[in-house]
Amino acid sequence: MTKSFTRRQLREQAFQALLAIDFGAEPLDAARFAHVHSNDDLDAQGDSLELPIFLLNLVQGVTQQQSELDNLLTGKLKAGWTMDRLTMVDKTILRLGLFEIIFFEETPAKVAVNEAVELAKAFSDPQSARFINGVLTQFVTEETE
Repeated sequence: MTKSFTRRQLREQAFQALLAIDFGAEPLDAARFAHVHSNDDLDAQGDSLELPIFLLNLVQGVTQQQSELDNLLTGKLKAGWTMDRLTMVDKTILRLGLFEIIFFEETPAKVAVNEAVELAKAFSDPQSARFINGVLTQFVTEETE
């Protein structure tokens, strides 16, 4: 019996896949690896495993829109800060959160920010969680105006 994953768990898998892509992995392979290794029952299915659409949309979407996301994020960073100055973890979380805010209509913007903050709490530190909240909230405020 295969496990059903929540969107939060799939978002975490997307985050892990996006980090692997930054280290040179192919998007589909990275998504499959992150998904399979989140559940031992899936290991036996190997390449025949059907990946959840939500996971694939996040991984492929962030990968395809990375330049645009980075440009938008750069415009919201404090003076003197660049994307290169951020940790790989924080950059990945920001990209993922912003992708959901801008391109994923089924995810409310405030939920996308909250989920990004939760990822930061789990994979970074409290200061990064506050930073990510501050940057992404600027996009939610713009969206509602």
